Amino acid sequence: MDTNALAVFKLLVVGILVNSWMTRGLSATENINVESIPRRPSVALCNETQLLWEMEVCGEEFKRKMDHVDPQNWCNLTHFISEYHLFSLCTETNAERINCYWPNPLVESYIIRIHKHFFSNCTLERVILVDPPDDTLTILILIPVFLTLAMIALVVWCSKRSDILA
Repeated sequence: MDTNALAVFKLLVVGILVNSWMTRGLSATENINVESIPRRPSVALCNETQLLWEMEVCGEEFKRKMDHVDPQNWCNLTHFISEYHLFSLCTETNAERINCYWPNPLVESYIIRIHKHFFSNCTLERVILVDPPDDTLTILILIPVFLTLAMIALVVWCSKRSDILA
């Protein structure tokens, strides 16, 4: 057997042994007595009617708080960030309390209705994309080019010196 092939084979065996040794304790089912784990009752289904009612409650509270914010400031998040955070937190906690995942299509549609009511006029004008400065653009182009050339030179140099490296 060739010495290089023997070294590769030894490395493969050592790699497999190290991998099995390191992952030996990672299984969640090892060393656990399955009989001692209590069975969970069946998962309750989401009550969509109650969820919609709770979303209305959260939305009414948000609307009441937004009445204190000047409508000209509705597009400036700094004026109502705490109210919006409480609204979002209310929808999330109520959805989880009712055994519904969050967000779900019902909650999303309600949040979209809230957005359409309060924030429909907040769209910006067309976003203008600007190129980066020429210096930055040049650097971003040249770095991968030079790295590619360096890797090619390294491969060529190593292939010419294969008699010494082997």
